Amino acid sequence: MAEQNKKSNYTSNRSKKAETTEESGRLQPQAREMEEAVLGALMIEKDAYSITSDILRPESFYDKTHELIYSAIQDLASQQKPIDMITVVEQLKKRGDIETIGGPFYIAQLSNKVVSSVHLDYHARIIAQKYLARELIRFSSKVASKAFDETIDVEDLMQEAEGTLFEISQRNVKKDVQQINPIIKEAIELMQIAAQRTDGLSGIQTGFKQLDKITSGWQKSDLIIIAARPAMGKTAFVLSMAKNMAVDFNIPVAVFSLEMANVQLVNRLIVNVCQIPGEKIKNGQLAPFEWEQLDYKIKELFDAPIYVDDTASLSVFELRTKARRLVKEHDVKCIIIDYLQLMNASGMSFGSREQEVSMISRSLKGLAKELNIPIIALSQLNRGVESRVGNEGKRPQLSDLRESGAIEQDADMVCFIHRPEYYKIFTDEKGNDLTGKAEIIISKHRNGATGDVLLSFKKEFARFQNLDDDQLVGEFQSRLNSQEELVPPPSYQERNFTIEAGADNLPF
Repeated sequence: MAEQNKKSNYTSNRSKKAETTEESGRLQPQAREMEEAVLGALMIEKDAYSITSDILRPESFYDKTHELIYSAIQDLASQQKPIDMITVVEQLKKRGDIETIGGPFYIAQLSNKVVSSVHLDYHARIIAQKYLARELIRFSSKVASKAFDETIDVEDLMQEAEGTLFEISQRNVKKDVQQINPIIKEAIELMQIAAQRTDGLSGIQTGFKQLDKITSGWQKSDLIIIAARPAMGKTAFVLSMAKNMAVDFNIPVAVFSLEMANVQLVNRLIVNVCQIPGEKIKNGQLAPFEWEQLDYKIKELFDAPIYVDDTASLSVFELRTKARRLVKEHDVKCIIIDYLQLMNASGMSFGSREQEVSMISRSLKGLAKELNIPIIALSQLNRGVESRVGNEGKRPQLSDLRESGAIEQDADMVCFIHRPEYYKIFTDEKGNDLTGKAEIIISKHRNGATGDVLLSFKKEFARFQNLDDDQLVGEFQSRLNSQEELVPPPSYQERNFTIEAGADNLPF
């Protein structure tokens, strides 16, 4: 008994020493009595561990002794063994930690300090909150210390800091279980709203009729991957879609372009909307009828709820911060990322690029759920497509997704863009003309059907549109081309627009 008391005193003294480890003269956030109460309850109540397993981890405990004991309890639970005072002591012996924690006597003391687990959930959450507070203190102290070190690059420190903070927040994001009744009520309300819509859609319209018919529109909280080989028109597709959403349906959309600058992206939108070749937009050498066309069509883009961010090498932490602000301040309903492989998880270490991409795709899915909006991320495909022959062989497959199988796993929907004419294939097996056509191949649809959608692709205008829109566009173009009597226009700066709002913010 004397030996046990000696060990107990050793543990108590060591714990007190830990308590005096202070930051700026203040004690670290802690709840030692609650830690003792939780551990005691775990050893006297049969199913108590199921309550704490989703809330606590060994490192959540401030006292190192308690961390070792909870780790032993965790081992027993994973082995599906009973958890009580005897089994915990035996497990600590196997781990070689029994003497470190003060012997069986200390375990007995913990068991005697609690009579039930009635408030176990509440106590466990307080311990978890104290742990999170200590993590934030540790994080901020580390950043402050490095900020004083003039040998450390500030940009690198910022990247490391935001990555570490993101990792802390990801580890501690928890959502309580809900009873099904309010969820059923919400589901019925959504059905009623959808029933009132004349288009029969329940999600966000893309403007592509057949695509909307299969998907019922992009759904809230979905991660949608749109993948293709280079030059297939990934950016053109999402910009055509963003234009449809914002201009035709007044749906606020945010576009994060990691590949192009803001002005380049807006120029692509002008080419798309005004249907003027890109090189003419760049050099300003427009024919008289094209100036008229620009005047007539660019009105659509003024005040359109499209928000563009061209931050290079965007990190998942930066995206999360900006996305939250966009949803809160501008009520953004859809986010587009061009493209996933250019993102990074800065400040976090990975064994391979594949692991980093996996982390990014998981984070995007988590963000879509958190904000309850669809997130559309473009993705590259590997070169396996190029080595296959024939139209069917060139069609992308899920296995072609580049760098990570986790993209396929995390995505609610995976769509591929396939343009047969890019591979000099101009007819399908039935002899149908494929010139100027693009297939949107829905290969994965977690909550619906898969299928193919055929769209028209205007390469010179970087524009995707419905097949039945071709005739309307042709009529409009012919009407403008017939106006040969128009005099050469003045310089663009001298032109009068019928729209005043936004005229000072022209991108050229």
